[in-house]
Amino acid sequence: MTIEITTVGPVPLVDLAIQHEQVATEVDVAFQRILANGSYVLGPDVAEFEAEFAAYSGALYCAGVANGTDAIELALRAFDIGPGDEVIIPANTFVATAGAVRRCGATPVLVDCDPEHLLLDPAGIESRITSRTRAIVPVHLYGQLAPMKEIVSIAARHGLRVVEDAAQAQGAEHDGRRAGTWGDAAATSFYPGKNLGAYGDAGAVLTSSDAVAESVYALRNHGSTVKYQHPALGFNSRMDTMQAAVLRAKLRRLDDWNAQRNQAAELYAELLAARPEVTLPVTLPGNRHVWHLYVVQVAERDRVLAELNAAGVGAGIHYPVPVHLHGAYVDLGHCAGDFPVAEAAADRIISLPLYPGITFEQQDWVVRQLVGAVTGQ
Repeated sequence: MTIEITTVGPVPLVDLAIQHEQVATEVDVAFQRILANGSYVLGPDVAEFEAEFAAYSGALYCAGVANGTDAIELALRAFDIGPGDEVIIPANTFVATAGAVRRCGATPVLVDCDPEHLLLDPAGIESRITSRTRAIVPVHLYGQLAPMKEIVSIAARHGLRVVEDAAQAQGAEHDGRRAGTWGDAAATSFYPGKNLGAYGDAGAVLTSSDAVAESVYALRNHGSTVKYQHPALGFNSRMDTMQAAVLRAKLRRLDDWNAQRNQAAELYAELLAARPEVTLPVTLPGNRHVWHLYVVQVAERDRVLAELNAAGVGAGIHYPVPVHLHGAYVDLGHCAGDFPVAEAAADRIISLPLYPGITFEQQDWVVRQLVGAVTGQ
């Protein structure tokens, strides 16, 4: 008897076409309306989206900006953080977190991640606080919140601001409280591949502070909230109206899409449960994970990744180089070995394909390719 092994592939890391198909008609109607009225920048859809996303997140205000990196920078600037100041961030994050701190003129101060969840480790924060420290930027990595209760408590003891980097966590929660509402402000990205993604770059700042909201509304628009009146220096970081229309359509489906991500994550965990060669991701107690990425760890990662990609599995790495080992941050004075947990993880992590609409057959095939690669069979 011959057993037929079904081949399913290639499987991309993310399939945005599935999402587009579900919102295409709604987006097309919105685009035609915007084209007819000509309100291309900060048009009515931007204000509508800001109100809707603030309500969804549980914040009083949302300021739509050009991208997620600008969102972090503008949130920090709203607290007058700049040259001479220090901002604590995790070593295990995309360089945009550090870049936004630098663009303010401040210095990023790195802290290692914890080995189980790969999130900013609260145990390492206080030893990095100095008289120049002004803020902590915890990153809600891969779709789950950083340990915010501990981080907020540390910040309160030392009089520091907390600006959440929530770019990968739209809809994520801890003890029923949404990402973006734990700190003094939060920044998020709507880059196309995010859980809530635009059709180009976009971002937002969330806050429940009147003063912070007023500052960001001005900073994003050349320092002005009244046309041709510029009492402060600002930037050109306004949200495109068409992007806001896309985000409005997708926001209505976000909870369902996040539920599909959760189901896919549960299936990966089930399919890989008996494979000790693959270290599975762990959810922090109290967190509601939204699985922006499904990140496993394996030995000989580069070889395994190459074999997966050659087989048509769109696996990736988030992120292969910790912040301190990038040439752009050599002046921070760190070297290999300074943040051992982040460095060890960077050599082992692989992001598996996961997105709303991924099928059982696709995931089963991805797992079979992964197991074959790690076991050499």
